[in-house]
Amino acid sequence: MTGVPGAGKTLAGLNIVHNRTLWEGGRPPGVFLSGNAPLVRIISAAIARDFAQRVRGGRAERTTNTFIQNVHTFARYALDKPDSPVTEHVVVFDEAQRAWNAAQNSKKTGQSASEPELILSIMDRHPDWAVLVALVGGGQEIHDGEAGLAEWGRALHTKFQHWQIAVSPKALSGDTSVAGQRLFGNNVSTSLAIQQEQALHLDVNLRAFRAQRISEWVEAVLSGNAESAAEILEDACGFPMACTRSLVTARKWLYENTRGMRRCGLVASSGAARLRPDGLELSSGFRRGNRDLYLHWFLNPPPDIRSSNQLEVAASEFECQGLELDWVGVCWSGDFTFDPQKGNFSYHNFSGSGWREDKKPTDRQYLLNTYRVLLSRAREGLIIWVPPGDPLDQTRLPETFEATADYLKRCGLAEI
Repeated sequence: MTGVPGAGKTLAGLNIVHNRTLWEGGRPPGVFLSGNAPLVRIISAAIARDFAQRVRGGRAERTTNTFIQNVHTFARYALDKPDSPVTEHVVVFDEAQRAWNAAQNSKKTGQSASEPELILSIMDRHPDWAVLVALVGGGQEIHDGEAGLAEWGRALHTKFQHWQIAVSPKALSGDTSVAGQRLFGNNVSTSLAIQQEQALHLDVNLRAFRAQRISEWVEAVLSGNAESAAEILEDACGFPMACTRSLVTARKWLYENTRGMRRCGLVASSGAARLRPDGLELSSGFRRGNRDLYLHWFLNPPPDIRSSNQLEVAASEFECQGLELDWVGVCWSGDFTFDPQKGNFSYHNFSGSGWREDKKPTDRQYLLNTYRVLLSRAREGLIIWVPPGDPLDQTRLPETFEATADYLKRCGLAEI
């Protein structure tokens, strides 16, 4: 299943697992898997909190754990019993393009096969039937070792040709909704049983219900096409967007627009090492040091100071991927800045005491995907804060950020 960002792929997967009409003998038909640990924890906690209002004791958390699991935990458990099929006949794999390739899986688990091949082999143990539903987002790979859509095609083509494949046409053609990726590339075996199903592509952005074209705007911005982005934004007038050079102004804009029980929050790249002078810490030690930090950030209502609405802590792409807020402030960083001479973005990572250019194509793609994730988290409105910089700090030179701010304004954003 493919779909534009915010189209409801994760919701569709959860509905499959939670649909009681499919249950037999009081058990759910399958399990929802994700390699995104923050997503698993937050969704599980949200369901458990809701369930706990009706059920006493620890049963709520135990029940949600049967619905939603970390894919790596699921695989390890199944590998411990190589001669037995798993209990579940249905597996829903969220963000399936982020599954580990063979090298990463070998590094993490000692298994020589890629994660797509491994999960298919586990479900292949069933003597009667099994279903694997792969939910695929476009350009969402943000970490080293993520295999991409094509690895699923390779595994099916080389090891599992007896499986029947129902597929979104977009996954075969390399549509923009999957960032040009293709399931089989140019090597589609005629022996594979492939059935295209248009219903397996979700083309309506439910997350940003006031502006269906925001995902197109994001793609135009990231590709360096300011003119196209500005034209698209004219059609998305029902979706408030702006840019600012002041973090105070960004917070004020978010506060004023977030009404009632709506949620707002700040997001930034995990590589935004030099937002620290502005009071935003994105180091992995900070983000992982408090296990429940982002659980409270996403779920606790204001005026809880741990809530995202407090606008004190920024979530990185790893914490916010697959989730969303109503109003979002994107905090731009020096890792991804616009170069007016090249007419496109420059890619950097922070090492030691300065920025270093990213030269590996895979690292550049991960960084591009990071900003795609950050720019597509808002349901109702978005503001982008580009720092003013500091002429006395070589890691935050004003001219670097000035060029980025000017580019975003050419993309149709009004500066406030």
